[in-house]
Amino acid sequence: MLDVGALRVQYGAAPALWDVSLTIGDGELVCVVGPNGAGKTTLINAIAGLHRTTSGRMTIDHCDLTALPAHRFCSAGIALVPEGRRLFARMSVRENLEIGAYRAAARIGREAAIESVCALFPAIRDKLDDPAGSLSGGQQQMVAIGRALMARPRMLLLDEPSLGLSPLIVQDMFDAVRRIHAGGVSVLLVEQNVQVALSLADRAYVLEEGRIVAEGEPDALLAQPEIQRAYLGL
Repeated sequence: MLDVGALRVQYGAAPALWDVSLTIGDGELVCVVGPNGAGKTTLINAIAGLHRTTSGRMTIDHCDLTALPAHRFCSAGIALVPEGRRLFARMSVRENLEIGAYRAAARIGREAAIESVCALFPAIRDKLDDPAGSLSGGQQQMVAIGRALMARPRMLLLDEPSLGLSPLIVQDMFDAVRRIHAGGVSVLLVEQNVQVALSLADRAYVLEEGRIVAEGEPDALLAQPEIQRAYLGL
């Protein structure tokens, strides 16, 4: 489905990603883990069209993403849940969700999509008319994920969805990610909670200093002593 090859991204003259290659198959859940500053957010933003690439390829179902303007990435089937949620705090929860359905194909079933989001996240059903900024951090993250789902994506990009949330809410959040994935949506998850991310993923990549340094099935990665030392404190 998604094929990224030899991808390079720079901030001015400073390189942020070096020759990064990864693939995500149709219906797969793939995670990218790594330390702070490794380039994880840069990678996911490049795949979402928010950062232009310096070189390399990005295709989704053979559609060349590098040739598309940023606003066309959503039409290609990609939706992003950004780090920090990025909601419109003074707008209602419903209005925030409706923004996600701006594509013509998504607008047709907007009310049904809102109902689906509320079924996935019952805690926001009674909050639809409340300002998004009045919600708890966990509820805001639910709205952010719901907003992305309103676009009816084939691939969902999640950037640090557990950031700043309590352990109980984190568990609920990742249970929802499991259900989204089980519904047939491909998922690319960037997450610092390595153990939880690997427990969810079909495959994983380790990113350090802008480069992929390891990849494989979660159990195989967890068996590597250097991964245990660097990320699990073992």
